[in-house]
Amino acid sequence: MILEEYISTHSTPENDILASITRETHLHVLNPHMLSGHVQGRVLSMISHMLRPKRILELGTFTGYSALCLAEGLEEGGKLVTIEHNDELEEMIRRNFARSPLGERIELRIGDCILEIEKLEGPFDLVFIDADKREYCAYLEMVYPLVPVGGFILADNTLWDGHIIDPAYDKDKQTLGLRAFNDHVAADERFEQVILPLRDGLTIIRKVK
Repeated sequence: MILEEYISTHSTPENDILASITRETHLHVLNPHMLSGHVQGRVLSMISHMLRPKRILELGTFTGYSALCLAEGLEEGGKLVTIEHNDELEEMIRRNFARSPLGERIELRIGDCILEIEKLEGPFDLVFIDADKREYCAYLEMVYPLVPVGGFILADNTLWDGHIIDPAYDKDKQTLGLRAFNDHVAADERFEQVILPLRDGLTIIRKVK
């Protein structure tokens, strides 16, 4: 048994709805690896349960799996706003949300993340960034005023399958965007942060200023 399988079998199982979303995503959607998946989904749920946020903002929902995981830890009466740019996924996302009682607490917005963030008002206790890797620095600066001091920002894919330190990807725009984001966060005194080697890299950022 490989280590990833061991971790999965010793983590709380995903519920039937999430398992079904995983199957359907792999059957019907291009690039199904973009799905958060079982273990990362349980980590997102665990973080949300620990923080008990009243409001969550997600940038990039894909087929809705991560949003449902994050919504599990919402405070009573809380709300999650998620933004997805791919309008071809809208029907599937809404169908997936409708299958869960948590769907009533999720607001889906279809459009460009930068344009949609401009329309939002804070505060958001927790933000999950998982959209266009080239725009991570821009997303961070835009959500910064929406997050209170002590609030948290999560950023996915920050190790980028190891490409983050691979010279072969020195001209790849997504890799360069993630490198710039990681360097920016590490040098910014407004934040405390740690990169977890979970799946494709998950950075946990706490706003301290």
